[in-house]
Order: sequence, then structure tokens, then C-alpha cells
Amino acid sequence: MKICGIDIKASEAIFALASQQGGALEHLALPLKKLALEDDEDAAQVKAFARQAAEFVSANGITHLAIKKRSKKGEFAGGPITFKIEGILQLLDGCEVQLVSPQTLNAQAKKHDLVLPATLNKYQHDAYKAACALLLKASK
Repeated sequence: MKICGIDIKASEAIFALASQQGGALEHLALPLKKLALEDDEDAAQVKAFARQAAEFVSANGITHLAIKKRSKKGEFAGGPITFKIEGILQLLDGCEVQLVSPQTLNAQAKKHDLVLPATLNKYQHDAYKAACALLLKASK
């Protein structure tokens, strides 16, 4: 099974694809690492973002998305654009979407001594941890 982890920051969805082969986690490098929604008030740009996300998921045979949860209130609350991006991703056809809390990401990484591959960019770390957390949960 391969899972695409997604970390949504500001107006970008950051992707990291992971799979599990014989119990070992593996990063699957892709040319597209992030997708931006430039103007969330422009319907054409929102539709273009949705189309690009659907094409990315379809082209890579992704059936599961793990999105890192953002807080809805408080000091570290996600911005309104991040929730719009999340909604678009949740509406993708043929994809099962699960939200994963930051606490779960860190707990799974610590429990399984998750090593972040050198093929990841630093900004992809949380997206990769989200994908791995879901893979590890599914393999139980």
C-alpha cells in the first residue's frame, strides 16, 4: 500500500509518498512536492487547484491520503485557506482521507524509530510522518 502524506501550510499542500515493503517504510520520490493555491477568492484558481490535485492523485495511483491536522483555534490555528485546501482534498474521488494529529505523528515516529530519508526535503518531513503514521496503523 502507498499513502500520500500531506502537510498544509499557508496556501500550499506539501506532499510525501510512502509505502511499506516487508515491514520497512520507504519514501517514493515524486517530481511534484507541493501544490499552491495562489488566490483562494478566485473560483478559477480554486478549480485549477482541485484539478491539479486530482491529476496528481490519479497519475500516481494514490488511494489513501493522510493529512496532518491543524488546530482550529488558539495560537497555532490553521488559516482559512488551509481548511479550504483540506476540503478540496477530502472531496477527491477514489481517495480515502484520514486526518492525523501532530501528537500521533510524533508518537508513531518515536515508537518506531522513524528515520527520515535523505531523499526528503526538510519541508516534507511532517507530510512523510503523516503517511508513515497511517501505514504503521494499517499494518497492525
